[in-house]
Amino acid sequence: MTQRPRIAVLMDPIQLINPAKDTTLGMMLAAQARGCDLFYLEQRHLWVRDGRAFARLHPVTARKDPSDWFTLGDPAVLPLDSVDAVLMRKDPPFDTEYIYTTYLLERAEAAGTLIVNRPQGLRDMNEKVYTAWFPQCCAPTLITRDMADMAAFLAEYGRAVCKPLYGMGGRSIFVLEQGDKNANVVFETLTEYGTRYAIAQRYIPDIVTTGDSRVILIDGEPVPYALARIPTAADNRGNLAAGAQGVGRPLTDRDRWLCSQIGPVLRDRGMMFVGLDVIGGFVTEINVTSPTGTRELDKQFGLDINGQLIDAILARLARPRA
Repeated sequence: MTQRPRIAVLMDPIQLINPAKDTTLGMMLAAQARGCDLFYLEQRHLWVRDGRAFARLHPVTARKDPSDWFTLGDPAVLPLDSVDAVLMRKDPPFDTEYIYTTYLLERAEAAGTLIVNRPQGLRDMNEKVYTAWFPQCCAPTLITRDMADMAAFLAEYGRAVCKPLYGMGGRSIFVLEQGDKNANVVFETLTEYGTRYAIAQRYIPDIVTTGDSRVILIDGEPVPYALARIPTAADNRGNLAAGAQGVGRPLTDRDRWLCSQIGPVLRDRGMMFVGLDVIGGFVTEINVTSPTGTRELDKQFGLDINGQLIDAILARLARPRA
C-alpha cells in the first residue's frame, strides 16, 4: 500500500452503541491511532450493481468521549473495493438479510478487499452449530427440530440448556430440569412446533462459580486473558447483556488446548477475530459475527486487543495479493 490504509466498518447504528464498552468503537479507535482512514456504513448503505459491490460510505472520526464519540462526514457513493478492508461488525440475528449482506460483501472480497471476518465463514459457521465440528471440545450437544428428541436429551442428562440457533446476548436461553412442567412449552417455542432447529446442551454447573468465559482469538492465536462473565444470583445466563459481571482471568491449560484445536481451522478459513465461549472447560459457542469483551480486558490488564487485531489486518494487507 502506498497510501493510508482505508478501512470501512459495517455495523449497527453507531449512535445507539454503548461507547464505554463497545468493541467495534475500540477497533475504530485502534485503526485511527495507526493512521487509517475510516468509513462507516450500515447494511442499508450497501448494494451490488452489475456484479460489483457499492456502498454509501461516510467518513467517520471516532473519539473516546462517552458523550460525543463520533462525527460523520458527508457520504460518498464508492465501489466497496476502493477500500482496503471492511470490518463486518453487524450484530445478529443471523437472518436472511444477514446472509444477503455476506453475498454482497463477497463481491468486494472477489475484487481484492479484505473482509474481516470472511463472508463465506460467516455463512458457514453458525455460532451454535459450528461447535459440532469440534465435538472433542464440547459437552454433549443435540441440534434438532424434534421435540421428543429434546425431551429425551433432557431425561438423559437431567438438566439442559436449550436455545435458538440465531440469537445473541442471552436471548431466549432456557435452563430446564427433568420434570419441569414448562419443558414441552419451551421445546414448542424454540422449534416452533418442530419446524425450526434448536440446540440443547448438557448443563454445566461451573457457570455458577466460574462463569461463561470469553476467549478471544486473533488470527488463530489466543489473547492470554479471558473474560469470565458471572451470572447474577437471579439469572442463569453468563452474558454481559443479561447483567452478568465481567471478571478477567488468565487462560488455563485447558483454554489453550481448546484454542489449539479450533484456532488454526478458523485462521485458515479467514476468521481473524473470534470469541470462544467456554464453561467448565467446554466450548459452548464459537462467535464469529461480532465478538465483544475486548474493552473490559484492556481495562483490567492494560492490553490493546483491538490494536492487535488492526496490526494483524495491516500485516495481512501488506502481503502480496494473489
